[in-house]
Amino acid sequence: MCWSSNYYSSVLKLCSEKKNQALVKKLHCHIIRTLANPETFLFNNLVDTYGKLGNINYARRVFDQVCQPNLFSWNTILSAYSKSGCLYEMKEIFYRMPCRDGVTWNALISGYAGFGSLAESVKVFRLMLSDGPVNLNRITFSTMLILSSSKGCVDLGQQVHGQIVKFGFELYLFVGSPLVDMYSKAGLIYDAKKVFDGMAERNVVMYNTMLTGFLRCGLIEDSECLFRRMPEKDSISWTTMITGLTQNGLEREAIDKFRNMRLEGLGMDQFTFGSALTACGGILALEEGKQIHAYIFRTFYLDNIFVGSALVDMYCKCKSIKSAETVFKRMPRKNVVSWTALLVGYGQNGYSEEAVRIFCEMQREGVEPDDFTLGSVISSCANLASLEEGAQFHSQALVSGLISFITVSNALVTLYGKCGSIEDSDRLFNEMSTRDEVSWTALVSGYAQFGKANETIALFERMLRHGLKPDGVTFIGVLSACSRAGLVEKGHQYFESMVKKHGIKPIPDHYTCMIDLLGRAGRLEEARSFINKMPHKPDAIGWATLLSSCRLHRNVEIGRWAADSLLEIEPHNPASYVLLSNIYAAKGKWDDVAKLRRGMRDKGVKKEPGCSWIKYKSKVHIFSADDRSNPFSDQIYAELEKLNCKMIEEGYVPDVSSVLHDVEESEKMKMLNHHSEKLAIAFGLIFIPAGLPIRVVKNLRVCGDCHNATKYISKITKREILVRDSVRFHLFKDGTCSCGDFW
Repeated sequence: MCWSSNYYSSVLKLCSEKKNQALVKKLHCHIIRTLANPETFLFNNLVDTYGKLGNINYARRVFDQVCQPNLFSWNTILSAYSKSGCLYEMKEIFYRMPCRDGVTWNALISGYAGFGSLAESVKVFRLMLSDGPVNLNRITFSTMLILSSSKGCVDLGQQVHGQIVKFGFELYLFVGSPLVDMYSKAGLIYDAKKVFDGMAERNVVMYNTMLTGFLRCGLIEDSECLFRRMPEKDSISWTTMITGLTQNGLEREAIDKFRNMRLEGLGMDQFTFGSALTACGGILALEEGKQIHAYIFRTFYLDNIFVGSALVDMYCKCKSIKSAETVFKRMPRKNVVSWTALLVGYGQNGYSEEAVRIFCEMQREGVEPDDFTLGSVISSCANLASLEEGAQFHSQALVSGLISFITVSNALVTLYGKCGSIEDSDRLFNEMSTRDEVSWTALVSGYAQFGKANETIALFERMLRHGLKPDGVTFIGVLSACSRAGLVEKGHQYFESMVKKHGIKPIPDHYTCMIDLLGRAGRLEEARSFINKMPHKPDAIGWATLLSSCRLHRNVEIGRWAADSLLEIEPHNPASYVLLSNIYAAKGKWDDVAKLRRGMRDKGVKKEPGCSWIKYKSKVHIFSADDRSNPFSDQIYAELEKLNCKMIEEGYVPDVSSVLHDVEESEKMKMLNHHSEKLAIAFGLIFIPAGLPIRVVKNLRVCGDCHNATKYISKITKREILVRDSVRFHLFKDGTCSCGDFW
């Protein structure tokens, strides 16, 4: 059967839309068999179809069969090469063409622009201008403006703008929108507005472009004013506003805008829902997030991977981790964003072990991590002080090449700092090709936590000389370093410069550092005066810090004030009772100790039990005081007895002031000998091979006796012992500690 060329062309168009290449080839064979001399028109359609389907070789073979190609033939094969990125072949066709029109030039410009060749695009544009204005059209100018915008070449955009005005295209809507977009992306928002205001007519696309521009530089009032003035608002207009408000920290306003959009009855897409859910997560608006989730159930977006990931992220940020898990599990498809949302959520909600588990599960599913995913799981390892697993992820970063991303490198610097390997942290920092404020802050915090006050301060001063702006976290590291080294005046200077020079508003953590700075140095009256001058009273951590200093310096009066203040905030916090009991016990006031104990019992307050843990062969061994649950307990206690005898020979005297019980001295010494960190250290001495450091983590501060005893143990055994307590690291080596006995 022989069909007309028009019929063949209609079928070819349908095949192109359906992306059915097999049927196109069958149709092509049918044309060859039934038509002796196919029209050029039909050949052109075949070239166009093969080009759109990405089969550039077939497109060229058909083109070469055209006996007398017309301008449309040449433009069709040129466009095919342009869209597929075959720039060499595109150029060859262009120079062979007997004549050219605007379509020809635009195809050439689009080819170079689409595949990133800015210089060639500009060269062709200039050739086109020299060829005469007859071929110029709105597509030419919009293509050049989009290219200028994507490459950040505002100078080129301004030159193109000049040509637009010269040739009278400035009033075309198709040209006006990319002009507004180009200027707004370059930060020249008032130039964008000038173009916008100069347009004779504006459609909703141009309004949306201007709206995006206002919201991008943070001009919220201007965007709201323009939004109200818009004669027509579509779903994109509303979504743009919701997204822009969220990105500018106005989450509550974004949620209200979403609610109003619903009342308008407009259709919502994945970006609308994603932005609204991000806004809910930003202000922990769980109820509003649940309402949006319920509304999503009534749409086609419940199984959308973008929306599902946004739901997981929202629930995680609102600390509803079980809901996040439920959403994640029912997602039919998951990508790296989905997995990362849950992984980060686990980490941010204190489930670091779960974060590591979900990362391993993600890899078993064949999903490759990106830099943000890998950086997040390394951060979870840092929170767990899990050097072994963190080192494995370090190796993965090296093999995958993700080590080159600053997100991953920063996480590794933090990991080694938090795990006590400050030398590795420093080495990684120095190997980084680029560093930002986070990099410097990570190392500053690592040095500070390790008690290296002089190194912390020197690094901070280097950071300032490099012109980097410290943030509040950086100053927490510096102030805590000053505190632990007893550098009171230096700490005062840094606190003043933070506020006056760097414009950082102090948060409770900064005030706590200053309270600690004065309290550790024994300047408790100054600490009380500082607190009374604060714009607001300390939080629980601040009062507990002062109370701890009062215990250290046995100041009953200020200690009682701090304890009473802490109990007002957290009446069931055991820290106030325990620390005040320490002060009374040190003064021998056992009646007051007993009274505090009765108060704790009557109010149902329980002291957090101290525990220490050590990792050996991928298994974590946890110990509490007088713990005999470990299968190696007999060996551990025997090891402690041997160590105790040797320590006493070396001059060790137990510090019984840490025992809050009115019992005989011998009983106090026995209780001290079985503290959790001593059990963990003994385990490490038995099983960790010589030459390797013993790493112990403790949930509370290390007591004075254990600290002193561990110094003796390190000297006797000639082993490095690293203890990370709830506040800082202690590296015991050759009978000394990195904290300089000031913690």
